[in-house]
Amino acid sequence: YLFMCVLLSDSSPSSSSTPVSGCSSPNDSLPNENGVLPAAASLSHEVTAESELGSLKLGRVPVVSGASPVLLPLGVEEQSGPLMQPVLILEPSGLVHTPLLAVPGLGPVPLQFSASGPHKPLSRTRSEPLPQSPRALHPHLLQQQQHSAQLLERLKQQTHLGKLMSKSSEKPRLRQIPSEDMDSEEVGPSAGDAHQGRVRAESQRELENQEEQLNLQHTLILNQSRLWETQKQLQHLRRQTAHMETLAVPMMLGAAHRPLSRTQSSPASTSLTLPDKALPLTTAPEPPQSQPRFTTGLVYDSQMLKHQCTCGDNSSHPEHAGRIQSIWSRLQERGLRGQCESIRGRKATLEELQSVHTERHVLLYGTNPLNRLKLDNRKLAGILSQRMFVMLPCGGVGVDNDTIWNEMHTSTASRMAAGSVTELAFRVAKGELKNGFAVVRPPGHHADPSNPMGFCFFNSVAIAAKQLQQKLSASKILIVDWDVHHGNGTQEIFYNDPSVLYVSLHRYDNGNFFPGSGGPAEVGSGAGEGFNVNVAWTGGLEPPMGDAEYLAAFRTVVMPIAQEFSPDVVLVSSGFDAAEGHPAPLGGYKVTAKCFGFLTRQLMALAGGRVVLALEGGHDLTAICDASEACVSALLGLEIWNDIMSGKLCHNLVQSVNCEISVSGQYWSSLKPLMGTVGQSFLGAQRKDCEETDTVNAMASLSVGVLTNKSLVDEPMEHDEDSL
Repeated sequence: YLFMCVLLSDSSPSSSSTPVSGCSSPNDSLPNENGVLPAAASLSHEVTAESELGSLKLGRVPVVSGASPVLLPLGVEEQSGPLMQPVLILEPSGLVHTPLLAVPGLGPVPLQFSASGPHKPLSRTRSEPLPQSPRALHPHLLQQQQHSAQLLERLKQQTHLGKLMSKSSEKPRLRQIPSEDMDSEEVGPSAGDAHQGRVRAESQRELENQEEQLNLQHTLILNQSRLWETQKQLQHLRRQTAHMETLAVPMMLGAAHRPLSRTQSSPASTSLTLPDKALPLTTAPEPPQSQPRFTTGLVYDSQMLKHQCTCGDNSSHPEHAGRIQSIWSRLQERGLRGQCESIRGRKATLEELQSVHTERHVLLYGTNPLNRLKLDNRKLAGILSQRMFVMLPCGGVGVDNDTIWNEMHTSTASRMAAGSVTELAFRVAKGELKNGFAVVRPPGHHADPSNPMGFCFFNSVAIAAKQLQQKLSASKILIVDWDVHHGNGTQEIFYNDPSVLYVSLHRYDNGNFFPGSGGPAEVGSGAGEGFNVNVAWTGGLEPPMGDAEYLAAFRTVVMPIAQEFSPDVVLVSSGFDAAEGHPAPLGGYKVTAKCFGFLTRQLMALAGGRVVLALEGGHDLTAICDASEACVSALLGLEIWNDIMSGKLCHNLVQSVNCEISVSGQYWSSLKPLMGTVGQSFLGAQRKDCEETDTVNAMASLSVGVLTNKSLVDEPMEHDEDSL
């Protein structure tokens, strides 16, 4: 931006600055009547300038090389002085220099002076007329003058800045400003001592004024920038004012002001007085920020997709990123995500991980080369040297034959899964969300305190339970695990803890199915004895377990124990590899998606509905998408399972469930009455319960009827006695 200052010649007694309406582009310049601007005479003379720029004094200001004076005529009242006055244009180096122009014919135009004294010219960039009264600008200009004085004072104190600038940038070259009252002989080229003396004097003055000139340039640029920002704020304020007037909304800018009459599209003016500090606009009250809905919460994060084998081929890895990607897309397609509250996932901290896992395990599998730089190198060096990897048939690297390892992304994805489940559990436990479903990977229920296995690195559900105990003082937590594989890691973590009831339904086959743990006799130890319940399916796939078997197990084992335990929060290790569609090595069972939804609805009757599901296993994309959709629908209260309550039970069910009832019945009294009802279907048992209830009610009503009739027979005799 060009910054213009009016300079007076040596013969002028005083000077004052005048607000000048600058142009916003070169095309806005004013030509004379003929459209041609004559050039001024080129004279060589040094001008002593004394002018006020805001609160900035200019004395014997050297002119930057390339600056061109523009000559303007004086007003009528000062015709006795020189006819033309030079105008100094200061511009930074590198800008296009304007040729020296003289603007004739402007003599009759009077120059207006502020009544309050000299002040800095406004740096306006529009060509509309000036405001009618300059008094409205006075408070704002005084404020700007104070800012300019403060800036100049700071720049003078920091003289070293000018020195550094002079070394790193090109020094401005100065030349004399020509004046019309100089002799023509002084202008012409001459050789001799006089000319050489003038050159030496000029060089000396350049060296002396160099630092002052740099400070001046910086001051001018800062002042110009401040004025420009102020003008932008004024224009924005005017646009808001016009818009609010259009909407007929009352607004107060101060105690009193002139009503604005300009429209939104009219040019901005500087007649509006700027208050000392920004005042709030008294508009209509803003609506409160939307609070999270009290509904089902969902959590998902794309960082968990980066946990991939370095071979780049997912076909040989059943646990891959497409699992959670497909589930998240299905929930969107069915419109379920719009009915839920999606929350932001987060990484679990190292401290949260160590609430379940050992420090060695956390440092080995919870860090990558980047964040290890922030940790203790001596401790890491010893731990990392113990790390063992295996080469997988696909060409990638794994911690075992099934569990892949990606040095850059596995730790982040595992921590994100654990942290997201923990965050969702916290929101539900505190009553911010009704219930929740965590779409996370890698799974976690196989990870024990010191070892990863079965695609798992950190036990997300166990970490969430520990954090609920430590930070929210949850006294009783129920963990239900319906993944087809036993959650050996979760069982080990809480095996001695009576405040966490762990119930697992899984394929066992007498220890011949992965991971081989989870027999009925594993009931806990110490204070936790009886708080570990395993519904261990046996008999292989002849026939495979389905809806009827899982419903019967819930009716006779899971729900009676859970109701007797009365938990504060329910966490579900929700693996869907028992769903139909999985081959025999990965499950082979025939549980439908609607059955998983019905089991979810059963659990919602516990803990005031505070239920959180976290994805574990499940590798057939269609099956896990259907099951996830059914579970989220159940959490939202949608009914979808009316046709699954009847079904024929297989003989393997009776053997497995009766075995568990006989073991756990020693610790839970609610199981003993159900021993003989295991072979009934869910609907058949429900009908029998209704019949028994009706029989009890009928007998109770008969007893009440007999007592009533007896009282009615006795009442007349009492009256007779009274009459006698």
